[in-house]
Amino acid sequence: MEVFWTYSLKALNMQRIKDIDWLHSYAQPATLLPVLPLLAYVGFGLANVIFLSQAMRSIPTATAYSAWMALAVVGIKLVDVLYLKQSLSWQSVFFTALIIIGVLGLRRVDGAAVH
Repeated sequence: MEVFWTYSLKALNMQRIKDIDWLHSYAQPATLLPVLPLLAYVGFGLANVIFLSQAMRSIPTATAYSAWMALAVVGIKLVDVLYLKQSLSWQSVFFTALIIIGVLGLRRVDGAAVH
């Protein structure tokens, strides 16, 4: 949800929404297309919060949030490289791996503290 939420924010263009002729948009529904990223932003944002809150019920908050963000970083990087055809450098792979290692370390430490 975080990945979709982020890209819906990237696609959001408030100026295009402001420029919609709301009184005459019923005759040309295509003029409402700029609203789709806003609807996606709200929907994915709500789903994001709901699923993160569910995760925080069963694991420590810091671990849940860091895992959530690590998954988001990896997901966003994958979309950037595979779909948006952006370059992938060894440095970005290295630092993304550090984020994942940090999350796994937090999970191990938090898991050991619970037992």
